[in-house]
Amino acid sequence: MNATQGQTQNWLPGNALQLLATGVDYFPALITAIDNAAHEVHLETYIFANDETGQRVAAAMARAVRRGVAVRVLVDGFGARDFATSLGAALINDGVELLVYRPQPRQWRLHWHRLRRLHRKLAVIDGCLAFVGGINIISDFDVGIARPRFDYAVSIQGPLVNVIHANMRHVWHIVRWSRLGHRPNAPDFQPQPQPPAGNLQAALVIRDNLRHRHDIEEAYLEAMNNAQQEIILANAYFLPGKRFREALVATAQRGVSVTLLLQGRADYVLQHHAMQSIYDSLLNAGVRIFEHQPSYLHAKVAVIDGEWATVGSSNIDPFSLLLSREANIIARNPTFALELAAHLRSAIRHDAVEIHRGVQHRSWLMRQINNAAYALVRLLVGMTGYGSHYTTPGTR
Repeated sequence: MNATQGQTQNWLPGNALQLLATGVDYFPALITAIDNAAHEVHLETYIFANDETGQRVAAAMARAVRRGVAVRVLVDGFGARDFATSLGAALINDGVELLVYRPQPRQWRLHWHRLRRLHRKLAVIDGCLAFVGGINIISDFDVGIARPRFDYAVSIQGPLVNVIHANMRHVWHIVRWSRLGHRPNAPDFQPQPQPPAGNLQAALVIRDNLRHRHDIEEAYLEAMNNAQQEIILANAYFLPGKRFREALVATAQRGVSVTLLLQGRADYVLQHHAMQSIYDSLLNAGVRIFEHQPSYLHAKVAVIDGEWATVGSSNIDPFSLLLSREANIIARNPTFALELAAHLRSAIRHDAVEIHRGVQHRSWLMRQINNAAYALVRLLVGMTGYGSHYTTPGTR
């Protein structure tokens, strides 16, 4: 990759990353880490479901509290809107400290700031082990589907854990001080700086509504603009804005192999049809598009030139890139990048169907449905004041 790659990220050396594919890998690793905690468990998640998986994680947290471990949980007020009155209430009784990010009011009124959500999926154990990814605390298996949801997380050891932990505490304090009269005590546990645990350079890239509004998008753009050979990108809700789409098309047109792995099963019909409205403009530029079929694709990952890789919570859509709090890990290491690329290539080869030009538009009616869905998404984005980032399908 180009020598200028990485100028927008604060790279830290000396980290060890382990790729966790689907909740089948992630949940046992997370629960084991909680069971081994001696001082503190700090977790953020968009969804914390009261199902078998959520109950297993909650039980591990309750065991930790009984050992004297401080356990702090921050959930989103929309994604986990019933959590505080169900499973969360039991956790509070067990001694877990719980905060809710932007609780939903009883009378919901359409206002753009309601779309600003906490979409991150983070955990830090004892200040020395972190988890970052796209996997919520919810069962990995959807009703009637035998395969787990297609998603990734990573476990991290090394100096970057301190950065992740400090960022989580910062958000915790922001939410705590916004809830006047409901403020838990400040955390007492102060972790030590983490020594090197491996040879991997990595960075935490976040999106918030202040100083880091475009950091994740800029990291992608920088990596794409410096790509020389190949981009493999898997994303659940892929509806890029003008700059991202132009960069992707330009990269493909200068001879870089660009492959997208997207949802084949639609869990949100509006976003799925809006996504399909941009297929032709990408296919015409030489981008290859595959749709994952066996289960819901929830991944937010990419590999570029077998060296740069990202795993995290950020979709490539207006809600992630313009509104939500998101967190991605970026790694610069051939061993890790090639492992993730191998996972993605296997999914493309065995579990995906390639989309060819014109095929997804099987009828005039379907084209109108796709374009109408795109127009509606643009309208919603326009209400937030960010509509200039999005243009008509096929325009650049």
